[in-house]
Amino acid sequence: MPKILNISHLGKTYTNGPKRLTVLDDISFDIETGETFAIVGPSGSGKTTLLGLAAGLDSPDSGTVELCGTDLATLNEDQRAALRNREVGFIFQNFQLLPTLTALENVLVPLELQGAKNANSICMELLDKVGLADRSDHYPSQLSGGEQQRVAMARAFSSTPSILFADEPTGNLDEETGEKVVQLLFELNQDSNTTLVMVTHDLELAQRNQRILRLKGGKMIANESTIRL
Repeated sequence: MPKILNISHLGKTYTNGPKRLTVLDDISFDIETGETFAIVGPSGSGKTTLLGLAAGLDSPDSGTVELCGTDLATLNEDQRAALRNREVGFIFQNFQLLPTLTALENVLVPLELQGAKNANSICMELLDKVGLADRSDHYPSQLSGGEQQRVAMARAFSSTPSILFADEPTGNLDEETGEKVVQLLFELNQDSNTTLVMVTHDLELAQRNQRILRLKGGKMIANESTIRL
């Protein structure tokens, strides 16, 4: 299978006055197209930093990131943004919906950036899939946390991304709501044949992916296959 993400000898260090903090140290792995992949580790182990580097939201101090066949180091800021807009979807722990836009308008944002045709009908269909067609004209403040995350998922899948990065997608949800959101995420992911890369502190959720990368203190301590439940 072709590799959609190839990370080689990645390192990231932050400087705070005289102190230097190594957040990631010599991380190497690759992810196949269509694979589901979890990144786990204790707080401060570098999970979110790794996700940001993999998606081209930040640049490493050493090593390379190849995303969708492109070495991100060869792209400027605008080119990286264009690649993300074309190929990448995001789901965040705190939803990151635009408060002044309705649910439908939030889902429309990626397609409007791409100048897509039939955007309205595509997005209404996605809201229907996540069970929120009847709330399409509601603003985020009128929706529960679970509903906001379902809108965020519909937005992430609206542009049919090649790869989806999810950072603690159930982190702000209670257990029951989180389970429904996860079920929906894997269903949408399967329907779209998208590669899923997920940061989570929930080991049970991690086990539902095909592979798990374990980080500790900025180092990779395991990269193991698992059985998808």
